Amino acid sequence: MGVLRALARWLQTHWVLPAYSGGVLIGFTVCFFAAATNTMAGWLYALSGVMLALACLGAWLPPRTLRGVVVQRSPIRPVSVGETVAVEVAIANTTRQAKALIEVYDRLPSGLGPTAKTAIAALGPHSEHIWRYQFPATHRGVFHWQAVTLRTAAPLGLFWCDRGRTVPGDAIVYPEILPLKHCPIIDTLSVATGLRWQTAHTADNASEGLTRALRPYRWGDPTRLIHWRTSARYGELRVRELEQLTADNQVVIALDTRDHWSEADFEAAVSVAASLYVYSLRRQLSVSLWMAHTGLVQNRHSVLSALAAVMPETPGTHRFPSQPVIWLSLAHRLPADIAPTSAWVMWPGGEGAGPRTVAHALAIAPNRPLQAQLEAPLPTGSRVLSH
Repeated sequence: MGVLRALARWLQTHWVLPAYSGGVLIGFTVCFFAAATNTMAGWLYALSGVMLALACLGAWLPPRTLRGVVVQRSPIRPVSVGETVAVEVAIANTTRQAKALIEVYDRLPSGLGPTAKTAIAALGPHSEHIWRYQFPATHRGVFHWQAVTLRTAAPLGLFWCDRGRTVPGDAIVYPEILPLKHCPIIDTLSVATGLRWQTAHTADNASEGLTRALRPYRWGDPTRLIHWRTSARYGELRVRELEQLTADNQVVIALDTRDHWSEADFEAAVSVAASLYVYSLRRQLSVSLWMAHTGLVQNRHSVLSALAAVMPETPGTHRFPSQPVIWLSLAHRLPADIAPTSAWVMWPGGEGAGPRTVAHALAIAPNRPLQAQLEAPLPTGSRVLSH
């Protein structure tokens, strides 16, 4: 059965495969021709010849229908788990003949979604059909696939023909991002790591201060920063850039990828890392992500893409950050060189890791909602000792 199925698939993608009606027609053709050779009846020869011509026409037309049909795919916007992936595919007829009765299949990778399909009743000469479909994103990941399949049996419906079109698709599904209203572990650590947080935020909202430079106005710049005297001199709007006092500190969210995580705990840890990162950006904090195989990553898209693609037990050789971090790991994995002012978000598992101290610790309970645990106040004096 496997050999027959593979043969049928090869015929359908490289030539044509008889449909049920086509198989019946071929069977009748063979029977009538055999009867004609036995009886020497001319009308049987004529009938079998007509049926053979009809079968040949039915086998020749489907590949011809798909010639000149071009497929293009628009870029897919990255989404998070729980959001909707929107796909847009353009099917264009580049010939002067109308096309009809074409099925289109977009076979998505496993884990992204089911195979999507649609049918085009008619495609006029030099016209285009836009196919849009959506599906929910249920698993994070970076997904790639290569082809869209066109299928038709038009116009007689006797033979099926499949032809693939190389149209690479790339979809990035970020981890689930929790809508945190507040997060004490970020708020506490950001206050403890220097002047960057308050002064950068103050400079963004200031209307007076030490002017560092003047530059042309860009859409979205606050009007309170426009330097009107200089703008009048140059005949175009000029905006002041204010000096910002910053300390050479930043919060780093560090995810342990080298341990033996359970699938559920690792997905929760990735979601927490993404949520803490996005929350920090909303608070206009200087934040980055560290993983052993990527090192420090700062750009929003780069960080969320790295979290979308990461898998547990991924080896890496990048040096552990020397600044304070928010360390996400199992309860027995606390690095020896972690800064004492760091924070630790831990999941149960393993044995103790030795006498190392961190400033704040949050133990995640698997049976409670993650968002509620991240928003809960930290215990007073939450300095802990790992044994």
